[in-house]
Amino acid sequence: MPDGTGRQPQSAKESRHYHLLRPPLDQIVDLGHPLVRLAKEIDWGFLDERFSSVCRSGPGQPPLPTRLVAGLLILKHLHDLSDEALCARWLENPYYQLFCGEESFQHRLPFERSSLSRWRQRLGGEGQLSALLQESLSVAHKTGALSAKDLERVAVDTTVQPKNIALPTDARLLHKAIIMLGRLAKKHDVPLRQSYVRVAKRAPYEFGCKVSVATPVTKPKGGQFVLHAKALHGNPYDGHTLGPIIADVQKLTGVEPRRIHVDKGYRGYNHPKKFRVWISGQVRRVTKTIRREMRRRAAIEPVIGHIKAEHRMERSYLKGRDGDRANAVLAAAGYNFSLLIRWLEALLRALLDALLRAAGTPQVV
Repeated sequence: MPDGTGRQPQSAKESRHYHLLRPPLDQIVDLGHPLVRLAKEIDWGFLDERFSSVCRSGPGQPPLPTRLVAGLLILKHLHDLSDEALCARWLENPYYQLFCGEESFQHRLPFERSSLSRWRQRLGGEGQLSALLQESLSVAHKTGALSAKDLERVAVDTTVQPKNIALPTDARLLHKAIIMLGRLAKKHDVPLRQSYVRVAKRAPYEFGCKVSVATPVTKPKGGQFVLHAKALHGNPYDGHTLGPIIADVQKLTGVEPRRIHVDKGYRGYNHPKKFRVWISGQVRRVTKTIRREMRRRAAIEPVIGHIKAEHRMERSYLKGRDGDRANAVLAAAGYNFSLLIRWLEALLRALLDALLRAAGTPQVV
């Protein structure tokens, strides 16, 4: 690893002395910081095992450490950063470096920015990357933010993940031109037989794909975690996706959902156990408990809004269909880790309040 002068240590022995001259990161950061506590809770060995298929050593340059790659992917979607912004912030933030497994503060990047793109391509669309989402749920369960009962009743919905594409022939640009021409006509008192604003609104084609999202119907202590996220190309009918989605949820969480709540767009679903699926507006066989859960189904809407607005699912900048699949999974994982950050902060505040009460010291607000 180069130092501030660009000099490389020449041997393992010299490397150890080289690091001894610089203070360890765990001695210069706040060990109670949420990122530090989150790094201790994550099972990096599990991620290393899942990523091992694309991290094999061979001829050429040695691969980057798994924890570095996984940490960078988590931080990118946790804080909604581009690759360039992530590299810049990693270089100046000791908490980012500690989270990614560095022992001492680094003044130069140990990787190239393009390494992130290559790693996403090597990890594929969602195969190995789903390990990040699975680990976020494992940490939530381990820290008490999510219980096993929360996994038995789920809500499933779909949204659109637009692609970062805007061609000159794009229908969205044509629709925008129709709106602006209508405004100009109105401004200059030019009569129009029809503005086509309402008609054209239904006509524009949106580049992107459908994404299915599953969350608990209950109220987990740590928040509405995302249990599963998957990009679905070809605009499939929602009801035809429910069976495979629930199978993936069970595979990811290890718990079979007993009740599944969906909206009316899932009529004609293909889930084999039909008495476990409840559609909004359904009246038959609805008890008070199920009616309360059906009202809670709407809680998935703000979750989708947060994933899109704060964790990079509002627009997919990654290449190809594999990029769409990767972006959906990473956005969901970033959202879950953001909930874990807040949950760990709340636990720390509760611990400090308990200590202050035990000592008889007034609490500080």
